[in-house]
Amino acid sequence: MRFAFIVDPLDKLKPAKDSSVAMMRESARRGHEVWAVQREALMLQGAEASARAVRIVPGVGEHPWYVAGEVRTQPLAAFDAVLMRQDPPFDFEYITATWVLERAAAGGARVFNHPRAVRDHSEKVSICEFPDLITPTLVARDDDAINAFIDLHRDCILKPLDGMGGSRIFRVRADDPNRNVIIETLTVDGARTLMAQRYIPDIVHGDKRILLIAGEPVPYCLARIPKAGETRGNLAAGGRGVAQPLSDTDWQIARRLGPVLAARGLLLVGLDVIGDRLTEINVTSPTCFVEITQQTGFDVAAMFVDALERAALR
Repeated sequence: MRFAFIVDPLDKLKPAKDSSVAMMRESARRGHEVWAVQREALMLQGAEASARAVRIVPGVGEHPWYVAGEVRTQPLAAFDAVLMRQDPPFDFEYITATWVLERAAAGGARVFNHPRAVRDHSEKVSICEFPDLITPTLVARDDDAINAFIDLHRDCILKPLDGMGGSRIFRVRADDPNRNVIIETLTVDGARTLMAQRYIPDIVHGDKRILLIAGEPVPYCLARIPKAGETRGNLAAGGRGVAQPLSDTDWQIARRLGPVLAARGLLLVGLDVIGDRLTEINVTSPTCFVEITQQTGFDVAAMFVDALERAALR
């Protein structure tokens, strides 16, 4: 099979921990062709892209892990699968890419995750579809509404809707002398919408990343435990990743959401769960493959490529 991965520049990927690299390595190990596409190379005329052949080599750590091959402009439908694996921010250029990929899908390309599903599922706001699974949550930009929410719940997390990696996440208590300036900063004086959530004390035990592949849960999650003095568990914010088996409530959440999200064209999803509360549904480029595999021996990339092969043959 021929797989095209829409990724950041290859020399910017970190092979020691990047899930996209793990996917490429497993695909190549099975004899599939691996091609890399830069998002800016997508073209709506003919729904094609300039793609580079990639030969995977057994580099480890930060050593070179690939050899760049030929570059060829070709229809996306010529690949058995196209995987959109670029990180947010989910800006207008990202939305434009989903439009191009949606036209490619209409022309026969097999795109994962489906571009319309990615576009329709805000990684923050989509949790509101499942109100019984989440902590009290407000999505707003009106400062009076945000202040009233903080006054009601006393201890809250505020975050932008387009952030990733823990960026611009604030814990705000009702008596915080800086709460007004934090709200003004995040909303850009009322011009942008934010999400406010009641603080979940179980964050001390980790912000768990649960992976769903074709609707099925990976049996281990990665608990991202905040460093001392932090409220953010994100690895990019200095959190420590500890793989652990799914708890009973993790299984319940995963089994409930798995079939629903898979039916919408989401082959790979990363659920974020703190304690027993769902906090995000990640659909753009879910990660943590490498950490879970290294710590538990469960081959997440193999489970994913199994599902990708099945999906590509449908």
